Parts: sequence; C-alpha cells; structure tokens
Amino acid sequence: MNAKLNRSSIDIPGKPPIIGRLAHNFGHTIQGFLIVFALMFPLASVPTMAQSGFTLYGDVKVDETKADGKIPLSLSIILYTLGGNVVGRQTVPSGGRYRFTNLRSSEYDLAVEIETSEIARVRVSVGGTPGADQRQDLEFEWKGGTAGVRNKPATVAAGDLYKRSSSNESTFRKAQEAVDRKKYSDAVTLFRQLLDNDAADFQAWTELGTVYLLQEKHDDAEKAYMKAIEIRPSFTLPLVNLGRLLVLQKKFDAATEPLLRAVELQPTSAEINYLLGDAYLQNKKGSKAVGYMNEAAKLGKHEAHLRLATLYNAAGMKDKAAIEYEEFLKKTPNYPDRKKLEDYIATNKKPQ
Repeated sequence: MNAKLNRSSIDIPGKPPIIGRLAHNFGHTIQGFLIVFALMFPLASVPTMAQSGFTLYGDVKVDETKADGKIPLSLSIILYTLGGNVVGRQTVPSGGRYRFTNLRSSEYDLAVEIETSEIARVRVSVGGTPGADQRQDLEFEWKGGTAGVRNKPATVAAGDLYKRSSSNESTFRKAQEAVDRKKYSDAVTLFRQLLDNDAADFQAWTELGTVYLLQEKHDDAEKAYMKAIEIRPSFTLPLVNLGRLLVLQKKFDAATEPLLRAVELQPTSAEINYLLGDAYLQNKKGSKAVGYMNEAAKLGKHEAHLRLATLYNAAGMKDKAAIEYEEFLKKTPNYPDRKKLEDYIATNKKPQ
C-alpha cells in the first residue's frame, strides 16, 4: 500500500511532543486479497454559507478490476483527534462518500478499516475559511493473491474474520449504522443484544469499545477491549486500541503491555512500532524507545525521526538530533518548517 501525503507534523525542540500518526507504506492480505492504497488526493477548500464549523468529506473509490474473489461491501471511515479520541465513524460502500460535520479547526487522523482491521491512516488538516468544506478522497486497488506487496506487509489471519449467524450479522450492521448516525446509545444497545446472543464475538466487543470511546466512557471501553483480547489474544486491533486508550489516559507504563503483544503479532507494522516507542518515550524510558522508533522509521514512519530528534535534543545529544532531522527532511522534502530544521542542523551537526 502506498500513500502520498502533502502534510506532516513535527516536534519542535524545546516543546513537549504530541502523539501523531501518519499514513505509511504497507499492505494487508484479507481473505486472499491485497489492499493497495493507491492515491491520496490533496485537500481543497470550498466555501459554503450554510454550515457552522468545518466539514471534512470525500469519495471512497475501490478499483475491483483485478480482484478474483469476494470483496467486502463497505469500509469504515473513522476520524480521530491527535490524542486518540474518536470524533466520528461512518460505514461507506465503494463509490460512496463520507462526511464529518461541525469540526473545529485542527489536525485529525483519518483511518480506514475493513472487517474491524485498520488498513490505512492519514493526517488531515481542517481549517481555513469558517464554514468551509474540505475534501479528502480515498482511492484503493484490490488485487488477488499477494503480488505487489511492499514493505513487509502485515496480514490478517483467517481466524480474525468472525462468522455470525444471519440474525447476529443483521444486528451487527444495524449497530454500525447507528454509530454512523451518531446514535451511540442505540449502538451500545444493539452490540449488547448481539453479545447476549454470542458472547464470543470478539469483533463486536472491539466495536463496542470504540462506541464507548465515542461516548468518552473510557473505563467501559477498556473493559470491552480487554474482553476482545481475552477471547482472541491474537487479534491485533483491540490490543492497539487499548494501547492508544491507555496512552490517552497517560497510563504509559500500562500501555506498553498490549502494544508489546501487538508488535509481536505484527512486527513489520510501522504504526505499532511507533506507538510502542512513543509510549516508552512518554514514560521517560528513552533507551527502550529507540529500537522501536528506528524500526518505525525503517518501515516508512518518517515521523519517528522527529520523535527521536526530540529525545536526543532533550538528552543534550544535539548532533544525533540533527542527524534525525536531516533524515526526516530527506524523506519529507516539502516539509513546511524545513528552514527551521535546516537551521538546527547547520548549528548542531558535527562536521564529517
């Protein structure tokens, strides 16, 4: 999966870091298909007079011409704050359109899931003219088999695709639709109804945890994720979501446990390596963070260079920080604050 971004974030020396996630290169094989993130369209602002706040929307297109089997009917589009809170979630068919309204001016993470497994995540900036619509289209290409896989893709085990009865599947879809309409209490009721019928549905427990996050019921979300993990310890998504939730609550030491388990399951995930490294950094365990941040950078998570630079700068190792900033600029040449980093590099990098 390839993603092309025109924006990124940075931790400026001397300022506290934030948790940030960018889209990176990876692929997933689900039921024998490779999902390739082919193109990310740039944002464009279109003024509108009838809207309060900001609107983020976009078309979701899936090229199915190279698929040779079953293709999921829809994708879940989830909008996160930089701190990891879920702003909204929508289920969108191929050729459909997602829309998040009444957003405040800020940066967000836009994630895409299929069968509750995240396949892509991209940073988007929302702002500009008050009431503006901002567009971010998503385009995917489906391929049969594993040809074209790049950057050591993670895979989703067949056992992670839960088979429900027809009535429970109907309830599951209704619950997702309730989430899309922001009727979170209805969604909780429906997921609970499903789980009363089948308490082993680890995907439903994971989805229930996300709904509780939308309601800012963090304790209930944690319990739901823990239940999903108890039922299916090899299912990565609730491990990652639990880790993010614990980081959000500043429980950095506790967050490393599920993230360590997640990185064992998907060692070539740049996102998980980054999240684990960041949890160690925020827990002031820089020596443990370095290896995971380096791995995240190797796997295409360019933002890891910035976090490493922050670590080295805080430790007084400004020459090493300069090297990390230099590596970041090589991979992100259009970074808007490039001059600021170049000045830091010129001041602190030791002559060869």
